[in-house]
Amino acid sequence: MYACSQANRLAVAALCVALAGCASVTPVSYSAIASSSYLAPNPTDASGHIPYRYATIVDWRAYNKFVIEPVVIYRGSDQQFGDMSEQDKASLAAYMQAQFANKLSGRLTLVNQRAPNTLRVRLTLTGATTSTPVIGTLSRFDMAGAVYNGVQTVRDGEGAMTGSVVYAVEIFDATTSRLLSAFVSKQYPSPYDIGATVGSLTAAEAGIDKGADALVAQLR
Repeated sequence: MYACSQANRLAVAALCVALAGCASVTPVSYSAIASSSYLAPNPTDASGHIPYRYATIVDWRAYNKFVIEPVVIYRGSDQQFGDMSEQDKASLAAYMQAQFANKLSGRLTLVNQRAPNTLRVRLTLTGATTSTPVIGTLSRFDMAGAVYNGVQTVRDGEGAMTGSVVYAVEIFDATTSRLLSAFVSKQYPSPYDIGATVGSLTAAEAGIDKGADALVAQLR
């Protein structure tokens, strides 16, 4: 019985590993985003977290305030939500709004009106995948899943059966509306962030947290 149970567990883990690649989303430059024509492949990003980018020379220290627009749920034909429900999309958009505003407030002062020395931040949620509860967690402890997730941890890759989030960021000078920076980002938790495997949206939310931290670091 033990041998049978062990074989079943390994089979499940192997299936998780096989399906992980199928569920993975490869971001695009999203044709319906306003800054799409500015975005270009980012050759400096080996991680794949920011595959498309537009950048200008900016002294970010000259800005001490920010306005954040309501997060937009992308409706273009190249959206990457799969069969995600509208309720889940709205939940992720609300979470993104709160987390980015909160994290950016550690570097800049949140204001409601455009003014000098102010950035205007526009976030567009363009895609997401959900985690598979229970199986995703178990795959961290089975032999095959442990090997796969261990390799992915070293590579800063996605874990088996773990969700992710894809979004676009556009940053403008609030007074001139000049586009200062734009990029597409894909974020997901570390494969061994067990807490991010518990619920269907927890991995995407963890990715949003990482993305907000990365944006704050960019603006320092």
